[in-house]
Formats: sequence, structure tokens, C-alpha cells
Amino acid sequence: MYACCIHFLGLRRTAAVALSHELEKLALVGPGPSQWINQVRRRSSLLSSRLEEKVFNEAEISYIKQGQEALKKSMSILGEQDGWKVEIVAENGDKVLSKHLPDIGKVFKLEAVVEKPLDRVYGELVDNMESMGEWNPNVKEIKILQRIGNDTVITHEKAAETAGNIVGPRDFVSVRCNKRRGSTCILAGMSTRFGGMPEQKGYIRAENGPTCMVLHPVLEDPSKTKLTWLLSIDLKGWLPKSIINQVLSQTQVDFAKHLRSRVAMSSN
Repeated sequence: MYACCIHFLGLRRTAAVALSHELEKLALVGPGPSQWINQVRRRSSLLSSRLEEKVFNEAEISYIKQGQEALKKSMSILGEQDGWKVEIVAENGDKVLSKHLPDIGKVFKLEAVVEKPLDRVYGELVDNMESMGEWNPNVKEIKILQRIGNDTVITHEKAAETAGNIVGPRDFVSVRCNKRRGSTCILAGMSTRFGGMPEQKGYIRAENGPTCMVLHPVLEDPSKTKLTWLLSIDLKGWLPKSIINQVLSQTQVDFAKHLRSRVAMSSN
């Protein structure tokens, strides 16, 4: 599978340099959604600024491209403002909306404000990703299976069973990429195949994506972080749509609550 000839290595390096130059043109500055959505749309691929210094094998390049595609598709969905239906509005203002997309199905969008600076939220979601099972009851475990460069990882996630075992054990293998430009952070991902993590006994291998979280400081108060989470997921198995909709929208509301508790505790 891996190319080993000099010709292919040259092509990979050329492609890496070209993609890196595209990245250098990207400047996600300012918290306004119109800025980062429009700029992501104008870029067909995003790589770290050091990509040209590295040589990735064929499989690694494929994973990087998958992560970029997840980011591109997610941002395109978030950029479409029409057609969203309100699912939940919490007392604290957290809101979950949904819409149906012909080629993907139903997607959910959480809009919430976390009362902590962006760096703290970003650190918990990215740098401490494998600790999520400690504070999010909906996650049993997250393990990083492989790191590719600075921005891309392959992960295995075990979801916790829902109350009453309405939704049985699910797991996911995902490619995730994170991009931080100026005051905006984008964490995107989608399901992938990874030879080192076949389907696990006792778990249904579900699929997600495209999905992403967008973080940026609240314009009126930069000490707070605006979180937008796009969730697209196929739980597999036989489940009534009404149950799926209820579980997924509530999962997003619960996530915001648990994330607030975590960052508040870590700041003490």
C-alpha cells in the first residue's frame, strides 16, 4: 500500500508544499461566523504550516485529507442559516437545533456559551482529549490510536450506555483534525477505518460525521467562549427515530453542562 519509489515521494512533497501554501493564506481572525465560514469555504484543503517539512506515507495523507474533508463539509453545513428547527432551549440559554440534509440525514447543532476563556476550553477538548471519560458520563473512554503531524489524530471512542440501556454500547473510530487560526478554533472529525482497531465484541460500531466544534471568544466578553457543536451520527442497529432524536439532542445539552463543570474545576 505504501509508495516507496522516488517519483511518488517527490509528488507527495510537491503536494504537501502546495497545500501548505494554501494554508498560509488562511487567516481566521475575529469571532464573527461570516469570516471563518467564508474563508473555510474558499479553501479546499487545510494543513499545518509545517507540513512541507514532513513526508507522510500514503495512508497518513489519506487520513489528513479525510479530516480536511470533515472540516470543509461541517463548516459548509454551519454556514447555511436556513432550515434549522429548535429541538431544546435550556433555562441557561443553551440551544439545540436540527435540520435534515438529503445526503447526510438529520444533523444537530448546539449553541452554548462557556464562562471560561477559549484557551481553557480548547485545552480540555484537544490537549486533554483522552481524559473526557472522567467528566463526561456519556463517554466511557477515548483513546488516541495514532497521531499524524500536529493537527490530525485517529481515535477510538466508547460511548457509555444510556439510562435504561435504551441505546446499547456503541463505539466509534474517527479521524479528527484541529485548526486554530487567530481567535477561532475548529475541531472536526468523521468516521474512518483503522486496521489496528477492528470491531469490538459487545459493541456496535457506529459512525459519525461530518461533525465539528467551533470555539471563539464571545464578542461582548472575551473571557467567555462561544461553542457551536455540529453533530451528525448514525448509531446503527434498529432504533426508532424519536428515541435517536431525543438521545442526541439531550447528549449535546448534557455535554455543555459537564464541560462547564470540568473547566470550572480545573481552574481552581
